[in-house]
Amino acid sequence: MIDLVQHYLRPGTLNLSAMPPLSLYVHLPWCLRKCPYCDFNSHEIASGELPEQRYLDAVVADLEAALPLVWGRVVHSIFIGGGTPSLFSPKGIDRLLADVRARLKLTPDCEITLEANPGTFEKERFRAFRAAGVTRLSVGVQSFNDAQLKALGRVHDRAQAVAALEEAALAFDTFNLDLMYALPGQTMAQLEDDLAQAIGFMPPHLSVYHLTIEPNTYFAKFPPRVPDDDLAYAMLDRITEMSAHAGYQRYEVSAYAKPGHRCWHNVNYWEFGDYLGIGAGAHGKLSFPHRVVRQVRYREPRLYMEKALAGDAVAQSEAVPRAQLPFEFMLNALRLREGFALARFGERTGLPLSAIEQPLRDAEHKGLIERDLTHVRPTQRGFDFLSDLQQLFLGA
Repeated sequence: MIDLVQHYLRPGTLNLSAMPPLSLYVHLPWCLRKCPYCDFNSHEIASGELPEQRYLDAVVADLEAALPLVWGRVVHSIFIGGGTPSLFSPKGIDRLLADVRARLKLTPDCEITLEANPGTFEKERFRAFRAAGVTRLSVGVQSFNDAQLKALGRVHDRAQAVAALEEAALAFDTFNLDLMYALPGQTMAQLEDDLAQAIGFMPPHLSVYHLTIEPNTYFAKFPPRVPDDDLAYAMLDRITEMSAHAGYQRYEVSAYAKPGHRCWHNVNYWEFGDYLGIGAGAHGKLSFPHRVVRQVRYREPRLYMEKALAGDAVAQSEAVPRAQLPFEFMLNALRLREGFALARFGERTGLPLSAIEQPLRDAEHKGLIERDLTHVRPTQRGFDFLSDLQQLFLGA
């Protein structure tokens, strides 16, 4: 790994003036059941077969091997995602966070998020995660309609979702409620009912995602009948209207927060910050003075454990080509309602602003962005047609 660090520190064509903030992502890949829409690296596990200790040993070995790449840098946030991380015991999460703290310097206010599924909820379990050091819970509800939950292949029902959210509100000052819309057969009235129930729990943060039919999923092979584009756009307008009325700010395409409760970890992604990704199939992005590097861990859990314990968890590691950096930056930054500071483009990519000047002009001409001497922001039209806006930077 020392040789790899020296390789990444060699001279290059980029010139990053400073390292971005650093986050840590930890992937725990198992679920009780694979959802038909899910294209994440998740794997079903039968009861009693979770190799918790061996997997945590592998994750810690993975972190140990990666330390030279981030030596001396401070971690601002940790996100434990999956899969269903709440399948792991509170004792296991406590051990994981203790091992991380022993090896990395965390900021005093480091945000530590754990994804949780109501289907794995047990009373007192969320409080035990809080005692282990988790500061923010993200509860994957998706819907409060039992028929919709069944169509989505979720392992929980409405009653379990309600119980989990009540406990989350007692255990955490900040928690996120995940919903989906444009579900199979969903009507506007059903969407409004889901959102009203979600807001009723007063979560400090609300994520509302459009159901997307992803390749290599069950839904891709057997597509359900979902609302057409016009109804889906109307649903999004209604979500924005109802959430704003309840005091939420839409600060990103799918993220709504009360003041002071934005997800710092995700904001770091969108601002093209750095993140070390450990665990099966985890992706990472790390910056060096003259290049930006992407890494991917081995995907299959048992192969990952074998490789990580041997000090060889990284399946791919390569510098992002200079020509791809403008698009990668814009793919993230334009998701934010407030856009980005022009100076940040140079800081995070090591490229001059001239690299994006022409597509910025094109986007402005089409009414997709507004800009001044220091900032670029998507217009409402740009926010509504984000893919069209992002694609303008593909050839930058």
